[in-house]
Amino acid sequence: MDPRFQEIPRERVADRIASELLRLISSGELAPGERLPGERQLADMMGVSRVSIRAALQQLKAQGFVNAVQGGGTRITAAADELDSALARLVRSNRDNLHDLAEVRTNLEVWAARRAAERATPEQRAEIDRTFVTMTSKGRPSRMKAEDDLNFHMAIAKASGSAVYLHLLSVLGDVLEQMLAFNRYSLCATPSDDQRFAQQHRAIWSAIKARDGDAAAAAMKDHLTTVLSRYEEGAPAADEPAAGSATRSPDDRSPGSSLG
Repeated sequence: MDPRFQEIPRERVADRIASELLRLISSGELAPGERLPGERQLADMMGVSRVSIRAALQQLKAQGFVNAVQGGGTRITAAADELDSALARLVRSNRDNLHDLAEVRTNLEVWAARRAAERATPEQRAEIDRTFVTMTSKGRPSRMKAEDDLNFHMAIAKASGSAVYLHLLSVLGDVLEQMLAFNRYSLCATPSDDQRFAQQHRAIWSAIKARDGDAAAAAMKDHLTTVLSRYEEGAPAADEPAAGSATRSPDDRSPGSSLG
């Protein structure tokens, strides 16, 4: 036997599936927090057995790339729980930290908006369109403001085509959701705020549709500078009801108020 030549091990189907899913995660095609299709559907789409799919998902779970969803299913890991908890405690401990987070978010999202305008695929632009149409539809309940805002900004994040950026957002995890809720229900909660946000979101959306990177970056900066300026003016206390929020039921109250 010639020692220069080594036997090449056969790769299991499960290993190939895990490699393919990891490629999709690394490229950002599978985003943090996204729920995977069920085992049967994945098996049908990939032309393999459910046993192989299950084994591949176990590999990725062990490596921390996916986790099980309560009630069934699998989701791309959004963030390590320890990071989320530590960041949440840090933000809650001092309002200045919340301002810093808003400032960091401003710089990141201006960059992402430019990238989305320049690189978004037709499918990604269609997703931004969908979220914008939803958030501006007549009769949309006010309790959906924060969720709609998050979906719009996450669609832009995905359209940036940066897996690194998506995973940076995943580290923010629930804190970002709570921050957006605090922004929409406490910090910028008046009807005039809602109107201004709608105009700013439209400017961002229009610039991305036009593939104008400079305009998209400028529109995003204008939007997030509005929010940042409110933090600098002084956010309302957590137990101080914001204008227009008194009619919300306890079930509709945003968890983001705890960030104030």
